[in-house]
Amino acid sequence: MNPGIIDKLIDRLDKLEPEEIQRLVLKAVQEKGLLENVFEVLREGVIVTGPSGSIHYINQAACEFFGLEHRNALQENVSELFHGIAWDDVTATGGVVNRDLVVRYPELRFLNFYIAPLAHDDEGDTADTEELGGFVIILRDNTRSRERQMKEIESEKIQAVQSLAAGVAHEIGNPLNSLNIHLQVAERKIRKNTDPELVAELLESIEISRSEIKRLDFIVEKFLSAVRPTRPNLETTDINEVINEAINFIGPEIADRRIAITLELDGDLPLVNADRDLLKQVFYNLIRNSAQAMGSNGELTIRNGFDDENVFLNFVDNGPGIPADQVSRVFDPYFTTKKTGSGLGLMIVRRIVHEHGGEIEFASREGKGTKVTVYLPRVEKLMRFLPEKSETPSPVIDIDVTS
Repeated sequence: MNPGIIDKLIDRLDKLEPEEIQRLVLKAVQEKGLLENVFEVLREGVIVTGPSGSIHYINQAACEFFGLEHRNALQENVSELFHGIAWDDVTATGGVVNRDLVVRYPELRFLNFYIAPLAHDDEGDTADTEELGGFVIILRDNTRSRERQMKEIESEKIQAVQSLAAGVAHEIGNPLNSLNIHLQVAERKIRKNTDPELVAELLESIEISRSEIKRLDFIVEKFLSAVRPTRPNLETTDINEVINEAINFIGPEIADRRIAITLELDGDLPLVNADRDLLKQVFYNLIRNSAQAMGSNGELTIRNGFDDENVFLNFVDNGPGIPADQVSRVFDPYFTTKKTGSGLGLMIVRRIVHEHGGEIEFASREGKGTKVTVYLPRVEKLMRFLPEKSETPSPVIDIDVTS
């Protein structure tokens, strides 16, 4: 609303006829109502403050950005919203501010805000600091563009990892082939020896060496298949069976660390359309990560369930957790909190989950433990024809693999 209307009205109040006063007041109200209606439909947040930062007007978009009720927001000071901004400096200089802001409540948003001073004078000239009538603040939500940028960066990182992996596999593959050739030559020469006991001993060593070469070759092949983009071989899959297979596969390591695994599996869990081997790799990596984080004598709880859209799985451990400032980096290539970790495990896990159309969530509190949740989309046509649920809840199965 143009403040000049109010100023003219006050200056001429004793000279105006009642009809003229009524006309000016009505015009002011109409202007105010029009501007408020325009501001309310904007996606950008709009805040108008007094010189000291008290909020005189705030539109609905700005309220949603900060999780405010409109009525309560009008009682706030803008400094309570813009934490870390030296509001006194802004009001003292009367200058323009353009800055990014991260808002974590009610949800994580990346905002850009622009603050400009409002002047008392009618001509629109720049006002002195003492003549400022307040400030207008425009807020823009850049969360989606920020997410797109992060996805592009992540894609570039993954491509770099894939190129590196291919190069490393090539460099490892050549020596392995060379070792095989030299072992064949050595075997032919050994068989010409006349000492049967020496021949047997050397041939045994050669077979061990060949076995280790095959194992290295298998590891390289699996690593490449994990890093490279793949097209999952989808089939109707029972998640509970895959979880048990992953636990049995990693059983010796779990037993060696004396870790107790508690399974809380829903017996009525719908089938999902998934690649069984890739999912087993996901569950194996998550269980192994938890085991390594806990060290010895830890407790890992695996539970699952479903809602209208997803089947979900929780992996909850009582390990040391990680600091809050590192949680956002756990899916980055090469980032690891372990001394001997490669930093690729969770990145590969997330890629496999995304290839299944799912999502993964990582939550951790330092000193309290970590919770990883995997969401996989339900496929209604693949759901089992389940009998009616019994009134008794599914039993909680406690597996202690330390015995």
